[in-house]
Amino acid sequence: MAVLGITAVEEEVYRLLLRSPGVELSEVHLLARQAPIVLDAAVRRLTELHVMREDDGKAWPHSPDMVVNRLAQQRLEELYHTIRTLSDLRPIVDSLTLESGERGPDPEHAPVERLIGLPAIRERLDELAFFARSEILACEPYDALTPENIESARPLDLRCLRRGVVVRNLVRASAVADDTTRAYLQELTAAGAQVRVIEDLRELMLVYDHRTTLVPVDPKNTSKGALCSSEEGIVTTVVNNFERLWAGADEFTDVVGPGNRSSDEPELTTLQAEVLRAMCTVSKDETGARQVGTALRTYRRYISELIRILGAENRAHAALLARERGWI
Repeated sequence: MAVLGITAVEEEVYRLLLRSPGVELSEVHLLARQAPIVLDAAVRRLTELHVMREDDGKAWPHSPDMVVNRLAQQRLEELYHTIRTLSDLRPIVDSLTLESGERGPDPEHAPVERLIGLPAIRERLDELAFFARSEILACEPYDALTPENIESARPLDLRCLRRGVVVRNLVRASAVADDTTRAYLQELTAAGAQVRVIEDLRELMLVYDHRTTLVPVDPKNTSKGALCSSEEGIVTTVVNNFERLWAGADEFTDVVGPGNRSSDEPELTTLQAEVLRAMCTVSKDETGARQVGTALRTYRRYISELIRILGAENRAHAALLARERGWI
């Protein structure tokens, strides 16, 4: 259970309780054969993590299913927090540069990099998306996305959204008319992205954290390559142009409407939504069942159905997928 943040001693105590539920706390010290101070710390932490509970001097374990799912969700949240922290390494680099006595690049004379060829452009996009920490602005005048385009973009887009990065995307109205493209845009909006639609869209521009921008060398022929710049004046100009277009665009959800909902994105019933919220907020199935007003067996059946709908492996995975889709 180390992967879930549980030490070897804590796991030993939990397994002991699973074998002997309701054992006296005083007997735990004898059975575990560990130093009292170590066992006291383990019991205290297991109680805080809701892995076990004490009642009248006896120790009771919580169910493995509940314990593992809760610990897994907690560990994933911790990992996402670490990723968000690591996504902004510039302050560390600047601090170390000052210590070394070296001068960093002059921001007023930052070079404009020319990227030639799709592999070079994609490599830079991957890098910028990985380190993005606040907002990505994307203005993309395509008429449709191929399945290959979508499979390449999906991991980058969803990874950014999971980290809490704001993603605003401007697309052509013709793109919304394409079934494959529309379904992907619906997937992004369900995960938290903001999408707007504009009839006449010609500019291609990308901005990361209001610090770096990519624009085509030739707007009429994007195959000629792209320009990547962190020049403040260039970035500000591109951002202002994006905001002007954004202000005049229509909301994607208004354009699509409920009648065009993707068949891959089922709509939850009221009870399913309540069960999903309960599953993600309460620790015991009994409590969740009472909260939504169903029998325990019915409540668990709904949870199994939600896990299937979300395509998840377990409850913790289902909770994360539900957050990505904006269901909770």
